[in-house]
Amino acid sequence: MAKPTAHIVWDWNGTLFHDIDAVIAATNSAFAEIGLEPITLERYRELYCVPVPRFYERLMGRLPTEAEWLVMDATFHRYYTEHRAGCGLAEGAETLLASWQAAGRSQSILSMFGHDELIPLVRDLGIASRFVRVEGRTGPSGGSKSAQMVRHLAALGRVDPGRTVVIGDAVDDAVAARDAGARAVLYTGGSHSRSSLTAAGVPVVDSLTEAVQVAEEIAA
Repeated sequence: MAKPTAHIVWDWNGTLFHDIDAVIAATNSAFAEIGLEPITLERYRELYCVPVPRFYERLMGRLPTEAEWLVMDATFHRYYTEHRAGCGLAEGAETLLASWQAAGRSQSILSMFGHDELIPLVRDLGIASRFVRVEGRTGPSGGSKSAQMVRHLAALGRVDPGRTVVIGDAVDDAVAARDAGARAVLYTGGSHSRSSLTAAGVPVVDSLTEAVQVAEEIAA
């Protein structure tokens, strides 16, 4: 039986989909709802973590109340949807996806973005055929990715976790990869600073081109 080929699990927001400006705008709209000062991109990247309520705790000095979380979460998603219209794929992403597929390797998307919004967005960007599976979040927002990653890889069938590399922009992507028996490469173009990504103990890169090169090396 043929050995499974290398597989990439792509994160969506902040990785394949360059939406960090929309995220900052929506975050500041959510902050304004409960009287918090706006945050800069640099400060966001310094403090951001998941679960998202912990991120708010770092900013507020306490966890948000349930009522505050519901208001902030709803406000964020409302404004994010508005700002997302001006966003697109990260630089070079379309070519990288096509090249990986043309080489006979498989790839998929696993995102904490809502599944029902993710599917049409990927399709409308013309890249749906590049993936063997596209999967977004189906439960409440704000959780961890690890359990979803384990289920995602199991659903892919012949994909070997040992030859799978998760490419994402958050420490949570590295944690999810580790928990599923996969490897990870983290990209600085999204939600985390380089220093916070480096703490995950996995390769950190500044472009998706480099991310794919490293993924190819470590999945060999």
